[in-house]
Amino acid sequence: MGFTKKADFELYQDADKHYKQVLSTRDFLALGVGTIISTSIFTLPGQVAAQFAGPGVVFSYLLAALVAGFVALAYAEMSTVMPFAGSAYSWISVLFGEGFGWIAGWALLAEYFIAVAFVGSGFSANLQQLLAPLGFHLPAFLASPFGTNGGVVDIISLIVILLSALIVFRGASDAGRISQILVVLKVAAVIAFIIVGITVIKPANYHPFIPPHNPKTGFGGFSGIWSGVSMIFLAYIGFDSIAANAAEAKNPQKTMPRGIIGSLLIAVALFAAVTLVLVGMHPYSTYAGNAAPVGWALQESGYAVLSEVVTAIALAGMFIALLGMVLAGSRLLYAFGRDGLLPSGLGKLNKRQLPANGVWTLAIVAVVIGAFFPFAFLAQLISAGTLIAFMFVTLGIYALRRRQGKDLPVASYKMPFYPVLPALGFLGSLFVFWGLDFEAKVYSGIWFLLGLVIYFIYGYRSSKKAATKNEESVAEVK
Repeated sequence: MGFTKKADFELYQDADKHYKQVLSTRDFLALGVGTIISTSIFTLPGQVAAQFAGPGVVFSYLLAALVAGFVALAYAEMSTVMPFAGSAYSWISVLFGEGFGWIAGWALLAEYFIAVAFVGSGFSANLQQLLAPLGFHLPAFLASPFGTNGGVVDIISLIVILLSALIVFRGASDAGRISQILVVLKVAAVIAFIIVGITVIKPANYHPFIPPHNPKTGFGGFSGIWSGVSMIFLAYIGFDSIAANAAEAKNPQKTMPRGIIGSLLIAVALFAAVTLVLVGMHPYSTYAGNAAPVGWALQESGYAVLSEVVTAIALAGMFIALLGMVLAGSRLLYAFGRDGLLPSGLGKLNKRQLPANGVWTLAIVAVVIGAFFPFAFLAQLISAGTLIAFMFVTLGIYALRRRQGKDLPVASYKMPFYPVLPALGFLGSLFVFWGLDFEAKVYSGIWFLLGLVIYFIYGYRSSKKAATKNEESVAEVK
């Protein structure tokens, strides 16, 4: 195809006809809410409050939600016009060309690889904490990633990632049904925490609500709030996992916008409530380094049983997130294989018309990443890949509008306040990316250099062959 050669809309449409349209709005809401309200809501509010923003951490969540909201509106419009597997990769390939699509998709691939490892690691930490009072303790070499606290492999993380891959391997509808059940439990647990937590709030813990800025540590003030945005932005990436499964949506023109926007609105309300209650229950400084602040806050307030219940349901929530990430990431790998940018085996479907090779590839790579990188470091790496893809999608709205009704269908849902909101989505994503740790930006730079090397050595040539085969198969059908 070539770096700037735009992908053919009809070829992508025909290539994804193998998928069964089985996912409803309810499925997408479950996957979206389940992915967004997962590891982040149970782990990050306390750490961000202690490290960056104090009680002002709620503004970090709201600012992140505002930027994510602009991008979500762009995703909703894109997915109604092009309900393809691969989300941003496929869209940008059609709008700007194969090379630009590869960059956007390569960014998302980093997100999914790392996010699955991140959630698996968080699941393991919370499960070990839940079982510790019962006297269950894993040997050190099986309890943590390699080189962390004497660990060799995080065995719980490994098992839960492979289990989630097995469920997705069985089919998207199975994953959707399991998500619907578990997400109800998770939202109920979050609401229970909010109701109980309100009864033990101490108003003094809110003063000062925005602590003064300390230039030496970076804590406090608007600067601290904005630093918090960069760390917790990963909390709002769930709607991308919805878009990545658009090829399996019933009536995507309606289900996609409802799933994307609806899940984000629910998530914002729950995040803000949990954060406000959490910092009101105990002084924010007590949450420093605490990977399970919600359960800890309940325990310290005398609600030991509820603490155990909430932690158990939090684990269910993390499992939903794993299902959503494996679903989305495997579809992206399928799209790469379909187009020849990665080995063609990834683009093959099994007898059930599912990308089995993509599922297991994603799971194995995530297991390896989770084995070597600690939980805290993975968080910002996820945000880096996501934000770059978000910038491409918001800019893509301008190209999409020019082609709607010509060589592309007219969107059934359109992003409001065009052309202002796409620009705000792009600039917001750029500013959040700029606020990431230097180390995270360096690692993301290395990832993109690797991606470009792979593209020019392998993908650039093999994609032309794949495009020729796809054109011939479509011609035979016609």
